Amino acid sequence: MTNATATIARQAHYSVTAAASEPASPARTQTGALKSWKDTMSSRLALMAFVVLGVSSALADDMKMPMNGKDIKWGPVPPFFPKGAEFAVLSGDPSKGGLYVVRLKMPAGYKIPAHNHPTTENVTVVSGNFHIGMGDHLDEKKGIELTSGGYGEAPATMNHYAWVTSPTIVQVHGQGPFAITYVNPADDPSTKK
Repeated sequence: MTNATATIARQAHYSVTAAASEPASPARTQTGALKSWKDTMSSRLALMAFVVLGVSSALADDMKMPMNGKDIKWGPVPPFFPKGAEFAVLSGDPSKGGLYVVRLKMPAGYKIPAHNHPTTENVTVVSGNFHIGMGDHLDEKKGIELTSGGYGEAPATMNHYAWVTSPTIVQVHGQGPFAITYVNPADDPSTKK
């Protein structure tokens, strides 16, 4: 090995060793910290994108097909509602825990006596004239009329009642399980034969 080669090797060794033993300058520290921060953020963003894409595809697999009102499959109301209305489950299972969305189609003059629910009930009027009141018995002189697009919320265990003055459809959503307790047990249609 020639002297020139040995000198270059020693200088390179000295430069690396000296750089490692010298205190870092503020500019060098900031540059290193910035690069480290950028690398960390890039990794986190890549991970977040991966998670979001994975969740999105999982949700897409669970998503029900969108439908128009004319495509809704109506059936008789559950026995805890007064007879004469129709019922459709749009999403979830109202008899179980978790989010549910149902619709209730009522003829003019349909009434639901005072009752409450163990969970908050959210009602949106799709069409018609829906009246809702708070209290222990149905009183048509009290309450509020909601028309298409109107919204009402009955907190858990709050006694309320409803009636309609024209053919009406409402959408009800909330956290299940959905249940009704009538203030006056004699009003409960599921106990009548």
